[in-house]
Amino acid sequence: MAYNPPWRPNFELAALTLWLMVGLLAAVLHPLWPLYQRPFQVLAWLSIPLALRWLPAALHQGQRRARLIGQPLAFLTPTQLAEQCRRRREALWLGWGFDWNSEHAQLALDLIRVGPERIVPAQSQLGAHWLHGLAAREAPVWLPVEHSAGHLLIVGTTGAGKTRLLDLLVTQAVLRGEAVVILDPKGDRDLQQSAQRACAHQPGRFVSFHPAFPDRSHRLDPLYSFNRATEIASRIAAIMPSVSGNDPFKSFSQMALSHVIGGVLAAGERPNLVNLRRYLEGGVEALVVRVLMRFFDAHEPGWEGKASRYLGKTPDTQARARALVRLYREQIRAKQPSTVIDGLVSLFEHDRVHFSKMVASLFPILNMLTAGPLGPLLSPDSDDPADPRPITAMARIVERAQVAYIGLDALSDGMVGAAIGSILIADLAAVAGDRYNYSTQPPPVNVFIDEASEVVNDPMIQLLNKGRGAGLRLTIATQTFADFAARTGSEAKARQVLANLNTLIALRVLDSETQEYVTNSLPKARLKTLTRTQGTSTQTSPLTHAGNVGEQLKEEVSELFQPALLGLLPNLHYIARLAGGRIVKGRLPILGTPKGAPPDDARRP
Repeated sequence: MAYNPPWRPNFELAALTLWLMVGLLAAVLHPLWPLYQRPFQVLAWLSIPLALRWLPAALHQGQRRARLIGQPLAFLTPTQLAEQCRRRREALWLGWGFDWNSEHAQLALDLIRVGPERIVPAQSQLGAHWLHGLAAREAPVWLPVEHSAGHLLIVGTTGAGKTRLLDLLVTQAVLRGEAVVILDPKGDRDLQQSAQRACAHQPGRFVSFHPAFPDRSHRLDPLYSFNRATEIASRIAAIMPSVSGNDPFKSFSQMALSHVIGGVLAAGERPNLVNLRRYLEGGVEALVVRVLMRFFDAHEPGWEGKASRYLGKTPDTQARARALVRLYREQIRAKQPSTVIDGLVSLFEHDRVHFSKMVASLFPILNMLTAGPLGPLLSPDSDDPADPRPITAMARIVERAQVAYIGLDALSDGMVGAAIGSILIADLAAVAGDRYNYSTQPPPVNVFIDEASEVVNDPMIQLLNKGRGAGLRLTIATQTFADFAARTGSEAKARQVLANLNTLIALRVLDSETQEYVTNSLPKARLKTLTRTQGTSTQTSPLTHAGNVGEQLKEEVSELFQPALLGLLPNLHYIARLAGGRIVKGRLPILGTPKGAPPDDARRP
């Protein structure tokens, strides 16, 4: 089994130098030799081919070591990115890199055994840049766009380059003319500016939402898309905390929402978070009155005469509601029954104390989504002339192929940010369901979710499971896989998320569990290990002294990429498992220009 240690001293350079010195010495000394000079001349000429024989191997060893220094930081302007993407319109560009295989794994293992610090010069840059120098050359990394329909996961610790990678992917999606939805819990200004800059030639295409800047935000209706009242109830109930899989409080809250939403629709009003909260907290008696009067007008002409003996002198809205309910039950329901009215009436007659206890976990959600400036932001009123802010919804963004940046301001208020993100994802799932049902070839929609563990919920898992058929391509970013389990409260649901992501890009990862998950998802490799042994044996007689020295070369199955190496990746460097099984070691540019450089300047190593 042949094995040539790659990180040994450069013996070829030593041999090359020696023969050149011999030739030089012979050329210098032969005039000084008073006797026969031909041997010196022959030796001088002969040393040249003997030295050249070692030149290729010496250069190969020198270049191999020189590559370990790594590449300088690369910058790319949006114009240059557009030119790069025009070369292959049906592919995503993921920077520069090379296919990582068992040869590179062997080189990395051997270098770690020798000690990189003994070969690679000390650098001020963070991380093991020598990893990218293990390949002889790099090339642009392309991923077919159709492969991204299997969804993409980006994992990396803080500062490793997740946002820079999202910049590249978002800009390319915008350049393709596709709909883009960005959910950003942190509210990264660079990511927002990158998306807006990509829409510079079509400014009307950009939509922004941020709770911290309500005056500059679009108003966004998360309840805009629905076919049935139960869809909205499920959407709101999906973001409620649950103590078990069959939570009676959550089920009751969903039932109450369904009855109220059905009543709002029957009253000719469009449901939104504000009016749902008003009816659930303040009581549904006013809604009951409106629904019954509208129902009587449609199905019982002249009902006012029959109602007079029931109404009498009703002192308030609640008494009026009770009177109209009696009229409905005694004279109308037998002829014209209505499940909507029956459900609303059951809610109206329910014990208020028991009702308040059963929906105790629903009220905080509605309060968070309607308090202060969030009320008009998430429950827009198109008839309000005093509010000129444009109104949109996920369905409109998708239909118009717009680019929506949605900041959740989770750093300032994590619970509210998570609730906003969750209900918007639920709305997006409803849009996906509608596209799946009624569109034969829906155009693609790109959804980017940074810090996805903040907003993961059942609708998001449904999007991962079934979004491909609706044309949705999800790219989600997180720091560790444990974040999903902590957020969902279930290891099984966390694995549901991970199992639906065909493409994985891992930047620097410090969490050991996440490192193990990433490397275990890669193929195995057979790597060589050289073991040296030495032993001595001393007896009472010096003549029986013995010793042995040996070397053993073994080949063992090992990780293609060692878990600990994920913690050594420099910023903007990654290891990727692309859809189809291709393993790539790559590096990313920064989309923009270096500080102090002219706006149109960029450099690429």
